[in-house]
Amino acid sequence: MIASDDSLPTATVVGAGPAGLIVAEVLAEAGFAVTVYEHKPSAGRKFLLAGRGGLNITHSEPFEQFVQRYGKSQARLEAVLSEFGPAELRAWCADLDEPTFAGSSGRVFPESFRATPLLRAWLKRLARSGVELETRHRWLGFGAESDPGASRFTDSGGENIIVHSDVTIMALGGASWPRTGSDAAWVDPFTAAGIDVVPLEAANCGVQVAWTSEFLDRFEGRPLKNVALSVTDTSVRGDCVVTAKGLEGGPVYAHSAELRAGIAEHRTVTLSIDMQPDLSIDQLIERLARRRSKESTSTWLRKAGFGPIQVSLLREVTANAIPTEPAQAAELIKTLPLKVEAMMPIERAISSAGGVSFDELDQNFMLHKLPGVFVAGEMLDWEAPTGGYLLQGCFSTAVAAARGAAEWHRRGIDWQSPGWADSFGGT
Repeated sequence: MIASDDSLPTATVVGAGPAGLIVAEVLAEAGFAVTVYEHKPSAGRKFLLAGRGGLNITHSEPFEQFVQRYGKSQARLEAVLSEFGPAELRAWCADLDEPTFAGSSGRVFPESFRATPLLRAWLKRLARSGVELETRHRWLGFGAESDPGASRFTDSGGENIIVHSDVTIMALGGASWPRTGSDAAWVDPFTAAGIDVVPLEAANCGVQVAWTSEFLDRFEGRPLKNVALSVTDTSVRGDCVVTAKGLEGGPVYAHSAELRAGIAEHRTVTLSIDMQPDLSIDQLIERLARRRSKESTSTWLRKAGFGPIQVSLLREVTANAIPTEPAQAAELIKTLPLKVEAMMPIERAISSAGGVSFDELDQNFMLHKLPGVFVAGEMLDWEAPTGGYLLQGCFSTAVAAARGAAEWHRRGIDWQSPGWADSFGGT
């Protein structure tokens, strides 16, 4: 195996999610003996969970629109997304005999639609390239002051070990789906090393709503179809689902950052629901004006095209005081104000916001305070909506970190000498 050749430079990769595995692949191709350490019994657990309903690996929209999905992190990520973006990721899948297709929404999936065949083929290729995988190894922190770039682990037998390598790439994930391994246990060792970590918060998650028992009895688990949700000026269309604790679904997830900010600042935020996004307010007024004099409110709204869940939601929000005047009713239907006081817990979130501050990194994703140690994936302080942007961001930052690590070692830079940063592309 390549990894047994003592003449090769060595790389330690911490974390066997998609970011860690693509780091291992890039470094193995660059001639490194690579060992991946994972504290769970197997690799790619979060990757498999993400693909449970169909592995949405990236998105096919034009690049100019694609990069805007990364919000405040666009400026930090645009370069790496252009270096290893959707086209490159799709070509990588095809090289693993897992060609992809773009759905009607622009989302990109493997033709098998599942994560399992892709991961299985990937792990086989990594093994052929000499990458070693050490499972049941939990990362405890960095080395002593004399060797800060080393990594401390508890191994499968419960013994503490120290691993030394030429480069180290951290890819331990965020704090969502902790049962897959992303439990954010790395935060304390990072902060103890003086590295700024932006607090981890839930992203791409639902909101908590205090539904009445009557509403839940009828509609828990039921979809609220074809609605448009907005918090400020941005409106996102799609379907939502009523849950025991609140509201879930893509249109809710897309507003995670705005909702978090509003709750943090004001303790509550209004999520505006347009229940008839295909109708203008004038069209809706015209439809509602057809009410007969003796019709009940439920019959009136049903004949106007509203289903039971929509009528009940109007009653829920207005405490059963739905306006009877067509213009007022239409205004309410187009801007139904749902009060939100909390996000769903981070354990139930699809992803997490926050992480290692980009100010702690150089342009090659290497830590200023620990030269030779690189960070990739969801550990970094960025967020994106669902739709393929999350996995793409993990892959892109990981490829950039791996290439940066390979270049760092190739140049053989003495980081203790003055001007080392300038010789490696600056800070």
